[in-house]
Amino acid sequence: MIFGMALPILAQDRPFGIGRLASAEEIAKLNLTVYPDGRGLPRGGGNAQRGASVYKEKCAVCHNDKGEGREAQYPALVGGRGTLASDKPKKTVGSFWPYATTVFDYIRRSMPFDDPSSLSTEDVYSLTAFILYLNGIVGEIQELNEKNLAAVVMPNRYGFVRHTESIIPRRHQ
Repeated sequence: MIFGMALPILAQDRPFGIGRLASAEEIAKLNLTVYPDGRGLPRGGGNAQRGASVYKEKCAVCHNDKGEGREAQYPALVGGRGTLASDKPKKTVGSFWPYATTVFDYIRRSMPFDDPSSLSTEDVYSLTAFILYLNGIVGEIQELNEKNLAAVVMPNRYGFVRHTESIIPRRHQ
């Protein structure tokens, strides 16, 4: 137990004489955590209409024009409803993901694949809206923002069971 407690202290001692401790401001800037209830969402907004052009420019090359993916390369973002209990479940944003806030968080941190975290907040809200629109979850001109994104009910919202601090998928029958 003592070793486990000492490790962070050793890491701060700069044993190789390089680097520096991150400031509180630097750490806060990198704290991008968005929770299912919407805590952590930045101010901003967007809709599927705007998201369509951002998607075409930044996402279609990998995920195809309508989010159908590229087999054995990049996953589909659309479709799959009703397949989770089948022998061949298709896990997409529209069939598997339980929270719209998670879609936002993933896009903001990880996309586009070749330049992660490069999108503006408005681009991320717009892309989230567009992907949800392609899945029939939100309307084309419906604005998604930090005040209403967490209220979007995803088709698989109740397909997971909250267990203490983790989320565990329910077994599909």
